[in-house]
Amino acid sequence: MAEHSTDTIDPAEAAHFGALAADWWDPKGSSAMLHRLNPARLGYIRDQVDRHFDADPLSFRPLEGRRALDVGCGAGLLCEPLARLGAAVTGIDAAPENVAAAKAHAGGQGLAIDYRAGGIESLAGAGERFDLVTSLEVIEHVADPAAFVAGLGGVLAEGGLLILSTPNRTLLSRLALITIGEGTGRIPRGTHHWSQFLRPEELIALLEDAGLKVIDRTGLRLSPTKGFVTGGSEAMDYLVTAIRA
Repeated sequence: MAEHSTDTIDPAEAAHFGALAADWWDPKGSSAMLHRLNPARLGYIRDQVDRHFDADPLSFRPLEGRRALDVGCGAGLLCEPLARLGAAVTGIDAAPENVAAAKAHAGGQGLAIDYRAGGIESLAGAGERFDLVTSLEVIEHVADPAAFVAGLGGVLAEGGLLILSTPNRTLLSRLALITIGEGTGRIPRGTHHWSQFLRPEELIALLEDAGLKVIDRTGLRLSPTKGFVTGGSEAMDYLVTAIRA
């Protein structure tokens, strides 16, 4: 196996997102795109959780008694719904400003979420394990994707579920996210670096190298009538679900 860096955090990326912390929970602010993505992503996560853990699809708390980890959690847009689904949630982010905003918002909602500042390596080295590990729109911002994926696999409990999403490296993603999204101010400038986007086959190779097996994969796309939906084309963005091989 190739050697990887011990620190997956890119300081410039952490600073960029940390500067957006105060605005994170504003659905019309700099994180508006994430707010629009969240329902589709949550629907996918719920489907995978129900299938993998044989949960009751009508249950309000299918993650009761399970530990969940969101890596690159920002100010908690995914952590809070996971907590409401019954999980004991840990959220970790490279930007301390995001962690502070996440703690403040969770406190206002009466949610007990364990937020920490740092990288995945801080958890992987401590022997912590989680039944559900999520990291959505994060891997394209890390310093060493292979080490990052290995870290995610390292904290995945036996029988656990790992879910990732990331933009595809296509002409469509460059046009939609950078030329139009950042060019018009809908997404903060400097958020994306197209050369760091991973094609599905590249991400799957990283997962397999880390001893993981992909069990599901789907596109995440913008529908003119429904907003962001899963299924169909992976040309702009996609999700993958993996387990230990």
